[in-house]
Amino acid sequence: MTFHAYSLADRDAIYRVIKERRDMRHFNSDPVDPAILKRLLMAAHQAPSVGLMQPWRIIRITDLTLRQSIKMQVNEEKDLTAKALGERQQEFMQLKVDGIDQCAEVLVMSLMNEREQHIFGRRTMPEMDLASVACAIQNMWLAARAEGLGMGWVSLFNPNDLAKLLNMPEGAKPVAVLCLGHVDEFYSAPMLEQENWRQGCDISDVLYENTWGNT
Repeated sequence: MTFHAYSLADRDAIYRVIKERRDMRHFNSDPVDPAILKRLLMAAHQAPSVGLMQPWRIIRITDLTLRQSIKMQVNEEKDLTAKALGERQQEFMQLKVDGIDQCAEVLVMSLMNEREQHIFGRRTMPEMDLASVACAIQNMWLAARAEGLGMGWVSLFNPNDLAKLLNMPEGAKPVAVLCLGHVDEFYSAPMLEQENWRQGCDISDVLYENTWGNT
């Protein structure tokens, strides 16, 4: 063990929460303790970001009518996605793609506006702001699992329509609708594996050495 390493128990807990994190779609309606929600939001805000630009903007949806409008947008995109899937259309329609109706909290994670002003680390890779937002989402996801809460990342929506619904300024963009709340149980494996939609690949399939494709 190196001098800066955490204790074995702490390390085991970190690797366990990574392994047991799930993209949840099934929730119950129990409310989330405000203190826990605050901790989760702070976990997201402590994520790394390119140039320390902190490009995430988090919108907490507390208006039930607004929540239903978001749900309608998700349903519309689900229908369009199903049509694009061709022979798997009916199979896809059987999948539960969100928990907006059931979860305790709905959060919209978004990219800030006026991002073109930030070029540190983005001059040749402007997409690094999106990578930073993804880090914030993952921070919250892992923290939620450690707190015993489920979280699901919903990406079935039209960004322009959702931005208009939420009165976002020009240049801002929604990245994810996050469903957060208590669950009766966590999936023992990713839901899409359980539903036989797709099986995850082995690490050896994605790990190369020195050059692309060299395993």
